[in-house]
Amino acid sequence: MTVDELPEHLKTHWPALREQLLTGTYQPSPVRRHGIPKSGGGVRELGIPTVVDRFIQQAILQVLGPRFDSTFSQYCRFAGSWGHPAKFFAGSWGHPDSQDDGATGRRV
Repeated sequence: MTVDELPEHLKTHWPALREQLLTGTYQPSPVRRHGIPKSGGGVRELGIPTVVDRFIQQAILQVLGPRFDSTFSQYCRFAGSWGHPAKFFAGSWGHPDSQDDGATGRRV
């Protein structure tokens, strides 16, 4: 299927896709593999999702992205490299090695 064919496809299949997404039973299709030659030899495998899977990925990103972007940016350096993402992840999900910072109750 092409991107141009997606709207017509969704007119028919959206109710079933939506139900699968809401019930947690949606299973993405296997990605198509394509080998890209590397300059130093060897091949880099590229995985290409189906149009429907990419559409769903993008929809999820548009909903969840704004909720997490501000949190992630607090732990980034503006030079483009990550600051301490491991500390962020450990604190956010209550990793056993994380500790309460004592002031806000946030785990660090």
